Amino acid sequence: MLLTPEDDFALDPQAVPADADLVVVGNPTNPTGVLHPRATLEALRAPGRVLVVDEAFVDTHPGDDASLAGPDLAGLLLVRSLTKTWALAGLRAGYVLGDPALLTRLARQQPPWSVGTLAARVMVETATPLARAEAARAAEETAAWRRHLVTGLTALGLRPVPSSTSFVLVEVGVGVREALRERGYAVRRGDTFPGLGPAWVRIAVRDPLTSDGLLRELGRVLARRTERSA
Repeated sequence: MLLTPEDDFALDPQAVPADADLVVVGNPTNPTGVLHPRATLEALRAPGRVLVVDEAFVDTHPGDDASLAGPDLAGLLLVRSLTKTWALAGLRAGYVLGDPALLTRLARQQPPWSVGTLAARVMVETATPLARAEAARAAEETAAWRRHLVTGLTALGLRPVPSSTSFVLVEVGVGVREALRERGYAVRRGDTFPGLGPAWVRIAVRDPLTSDGLLRELGRVLARRTERSA
């Protein structure tokens, strides 16, 4: 199902068909960055239904309130990744938390030696108290940098989608992405995501100095477009 910008891509559990036996949702969602409230996700749980929550970006959100991880995992599968916080995309390392019965079924489909020695070692190291403290610090830093970026986008007259992760989705206009690329700034195109068009871009949260450079060039591009349309 497609969520809409009119309500900031909020998820309505009532819109999910009652007979759906498998529901998959990202939290925070890519590309919107929206963090669906825990109560919303809990409302998706139902007898005979498997709820899969992709929590690949959950570590970029400060605190532990965003995850459904807990003692009651009946009917749940929570998919986690190390690629966001630790920049380990090439390692292809991740894991699943969930209902023991569902995990047993997944294990039957798992190929032998599915995790290499290096990936296994990294997964152990990123679970240490020191690593968890660093991840928490990075999440707080990302939140501060995101606020800086959102403030700048809003000052340009744009309406960024409320984000809780390491990127921000915003509608900037058709052709703006290409203009930014010519000025040395690459942003993720939005038209490859269902429901979005070429006017949308996903902007990575970077340090304030980098964001200020992007905002400066974005402001110039938007101003030039306004002059041409006047």
